[in-house]
Amino acid sequence: MGFFAVLAASLFAVFIFTVFGGYSLLLWCQQSLWMIVPPAVVLAVPVTLQGRSGTYLYGLCGEGSLILAGLVDYLCAQQKLRGAGFTVAVPTSPEQAALLQDKGFAWAFALRCLPREVERNLWSQAEFDSVTAKKLCELRERFWPDTVQLTPERMAVVLGDLYSSGATIVSSAHGYGIYFRKEDTLYFVELQADNDRAAEVLMEAAREKEVIVEKAVITVGASQPLFLGEGTRQDYGMIRFDAEPFDVAESYMRLMLEN
Repeated sequence: MGFFAVLAASLFAVFIFTVFGGYSLLLWCQQSLWMIVPPAVVLAVPVTLQGRSGTYLYGLCGEGSLILAGLVDYLCAQQKLRGAGFTVAVPTSPEQAALLQDKGFAWAFALRCLPREVERNLWSQAEFDSVTAKKLCELRERFWPDTVQLTPERMAVVLGDLYSSGATIVSSAHGYGIYFRKEDTLYFVELQADNDRAAEVLMEAAREKEVIVEKAVITVGASQPLFLGEGTRQDYGMIRFDAEPFDVAESYMRLMLEN
């Protein structure tokens, strides 16, 4: 590829990342202006948690742990100057998790994964695929306000990706769920409801729609009140405080851009 073709592609990528990220795309070019492809890159996405402004690190990747570590430090410092009091991330590998821990991040936002049999119930009614990105943000605020929230505009990107990957959203006045169907199983990547029975009604309605399913695998927050005591705990996200720390023991983070 010629120099100008590389330059044009790189400028387009900078435009997309900058507009989407809302803040900036940080590029480290190893002191060479003509090195268009950087060895490390990350996108800073604005989020909120408990009424506080923060940053979500998306797409952290590159060559060399020292470069990545320096990039994380620089980005967190810059975002703190812009008023971000915390930074969250979803590590994509054990090596990335270890690097983030070295930079002051700690595990948080654990999840629970649990299998459930889904009963057949013709009386269980719900709506399907009627939830917009704005509505999804409102539902998360209602059912679990202690949630790391993207803006509706950025949630629209997540929702579009979920739909294009085959996701279905089932909802009622008492809850909602986002699931994928694989053979005879419904995989719920998010499920929020007033209580266990309301969640079961959503699963039963989904079973009636999908016809041949008999069971579900549900992922919920570790501290979420649904089906308490059930499931296997698993790590998901990490957080670093760049201002006064606050309690995130019962906070929830899910459906970030890595998903």
